[in-house]
Amino acid sequence: MATESAPLIPVHITAICGSMRGDQSYTRLALEAALAAARSAGATTDLIDLATCNLPLCSSPEDRDDNPQIIELKARVSAAQGILLGSPEYHNSFSGVLKNALDLMGGDEFRGKIFGLLGVAGGSAGAVNTLGHLRVVVRGVGGWSLPAQISIPTVKSAFHNGKLVDKAMEDRVRFLGRELVRFARLHRLVPELEDRLVEIIDEDV
Repeated sequence: MATESAPLIPVHITAICGSMRGDQSYTRLALEAALAAARSAGATTDLIDLATCNLPLCSSPEDRDDNPQIIELKARVSAAQGILLGSPEYHNSFSGVLKNALDLMGGDEFRGKIFGLLGVAGGSAGAVNTLGHLRVVVRGVGGWSLPAQISIPTVKSAFHNGKLVDKAMEDRVRFLGRELVRFARLHRLVPELEDRLVEIIDEDV
């Protein structure tokens, strides 16, 4: 006898693009592919392109709350259960614009949430340092990073007409999007477990 499947737990994924190249950004193209996979897994999505945000430089906690751009940024990130961070690798780390955006937010937006990490690089070594440094920051704001991560090397030749050339890399990017949805959904499945994880984070700070 057929049984109805249980409805999927709603999940919202927000991606933050740490590139200032706008529509020409390889980081943005990769994030868009991951978000498309997240939508195919039943999530709603939002892409925050920092090239369009006109955020001020973070100078102190006191000047963060009355800027409309920061208020909007915080609201869009707060709405997410899963957060996808993407950055080009500059000087062996992630971009300054992404660091500034993260500095303008904090535990209220990030604590206890699931993060997916994606980096692109011009060289053949890829964005390994970017991903490692982002993991440290995610831990610092009380988030949880997926074991899976994406590093796209020699990025100028990795895309053609806005699409990844290598099918295996495209599959990995889409897998990241689906995994972020899956883990965010699991994280929401038992609310008391999530509350306890946040308590552990608070005790550790």
